[in-house]
Amino acid sequence: MASPEELEDANEWQEALLRVRYAETDKMGVVYHANYLVWFEIGRTEFCRARGFSYRDMEENENAFLVVAESYCRYKAPAYYDDVLVVRTHITELRRRSLRFGYEIVRESDGVVIAEGETGHVVTDSTGRVRTFPPGFAELLLSAPSESENVGEPVPEDEPPL
Repeated sequence: MASPEELEDANEWQEALLRVRYAETDKMGVVYHANYLVWFEIGRTEFCRARGFSYRDMEENENAFLVVAESYCRYKAPAYYDDVLVVRTHITELRRRSLRFGYEIVRESDGVVIAEGETGHVVTDSTGRVRTFPPGFAELLLSAPSESENVGEPVPEDEPPL
């Protein structure tokens, strides 16, 4: 559906910040591996919100669901309790009935990429039947993020938080 040129233009990383909670770590103090998939979901959610819609909009108004069909995560370095992480998300592929997101999770304090991955999604209706994207949503996914949306953007150190 999307040409390589359209993906290149819309291929900006969307960033969301999170802080590792104690409950997300194991006995050794390292983040438990399954949490990375939850953080990928946070990245996807913020990616969509920054482009003017939410999953709920698609589900409730258009009977369209982005079902995770596959996921991949490569763990490159450990994350620990209280680390501030940046979840970076972008689209790697967009078709009429499917979509792929790419991710990087970076520790804010030192810039180390601690994980990278990808998820593949199929658009379905509420019965699980594959369908095409509802009108307008693919275009929103390819659009630039809204300037009024700042969820997940770090506050510059020289400016106090609002």
